[in-house]
Amino acid sequence: MLDIKAIMEILPHRYPILLVDRVIEMELGKRIVGIKNVSVNEPVFQGHFPGFPLMPGVYILEAMAQVGGILMIKSLELEIGKYAIVFAGIDEARFKRPVYPGDQLRIELEVISLKKSLSKMKGTATVNSEVVATSVLYAAARELENLKR
Repeated sequence: MLDIKAIMEILPHRYPILLVDRVIEMELGKRIVGIKNVSVNEPVFQGHFPGFPLMPGVYILEAMAQVGGILMIKSLELEIGKYAIVFAGIDEARFKRPVYPGDQLRIELEVISLKKSLSKMKGTATVNSEVVATSVLYAAARELENLKR
C-alpha cells in the first residue's frame, strides 16, 4: 500500500532511525500494518550486542510509533511536511522474544482513540506470526516549526 518513498514523504524520520520499510494494510481511523526488515547492517547492531545482535526493545517501540504516526497523519489528514508525530506515553510494553537480524517485523496498530492532541493505539509486533512485543502507545501531532529551539 505504501512503499519506502511514500513513507519518507509522510514521516520526517531518516536513516538510521527510519524504522518502517512498507505499509501493507491501512484502514483510516481504525488500523494499520507496517513492515520493518531487520538488517545486520543497521548501526545499532555494532553495539547491541557484539557477536550476538539483538534489536533493542526501544527500537521495536519506535517502529510501532512510526507506523502509528503514518496512520495518524493519513487519518487526520494532516499536512505532509508540516507535522511530526511525537511520543506522549507508553503503557503495558511487553517483550515476548528477541528480534534478530534477518527477521521481518510485522507491526499492527489498532486505534483506541484518534485526536491530533492525543491519540492512543494498541500495538502488536510479530515475527513469523509469533508475538515479539505488545504495547499501548500515546502520540500527539506537533507542528515541525514548533519543535525547533
